Amino acid sequence: MYNLPIDAMMFTRVKCADEEDRMLKNHVKVVVLAFALHMLLTGARGHAAAPAEDAAYPAMAPLNQYLIADEKSEIALARSAAPASISDGAEVMVLGSDGYKVAVKGTNGFLCLVERSWAQNEDNAEFWNPKMRAPHCFNAEAARSFAPIFLMKTRLVLEGKSKAEIAQTIAAALDDKQLPALEPGAMAYMMSKQQYLNDKGKNWHPHVMFYSPGDMTKSWGADDPNSPVMVANDREEHVTVLFILADKWSDGTAAPLNMP
Repeated sequence: MYNLPIDAMMFTRVKCADEEDRMLKNHVKVVVLAFALHMLLTGARGHAAAPAEDAAYPAMAPLNQYLIADEKSEIALARSAAPASISDGAEVMVLGSDGYKVAVKGTNGFLCLVERSWAQNEDNAEFWNPKMRAPHCFNAEAARSFAPIFLMKTRLVLEGKSKAEIAQTIAAALDDKQLPALEPGAMAYMMSKQQYLNDKGKNWHPHVMFYSPGDMTKSWGADDPNSPVMVANDREEHVTVLFILADKWSDGTAAPLNMP
């Protein structure tokens, strides 16, 4: 739930050039961002939308623009979020006109699905971007305690709720414990070469996410001088996400180091 995010969810701050080079040579960078996808760069979750961007996606597009007509293609895209050694045994959900449904039963506790643009916060300029496809593979802890937030948002979207109504309902569900508390160890893979996280970042970088409740700024020393850890909090979903960037996509091919 790309805020790549992810946003991404999706969502970054920039390190100085010499530190960036050092981290890239080590083939790993660490950043802490708000969820999803998810959902990176200037389309960050929780960041105020620029008027020009807002105008591009002022309302939800026709539902068929968010759907993938061929179920097998969506299953393959969802599985591409993680290496085959993980995703081949995962449960897979696909989006239909009535919401997400289980298309493949899993055996290893992982859950793979392709998030759509409403995974982002309601004030994100690309909340209704129908091009967004953010494959995630959640581990068992995240499948039980974090993915339900996105699945509830999807149900509200399909019910025709406004962005404000969606945000209010999610906040109330978290406060009232209608949604489960985040489990320790919750994490997800986002390593698909085919992911489209927003119009600027496109497929950005392959990465793995670790979810933590509340604000991790102090406990991680985030935003301290020269710290490689940066932090932002998703106020809607009551979570902070640690992003670890990888040098390879899920299929094992190298990810370009000169990407945004």
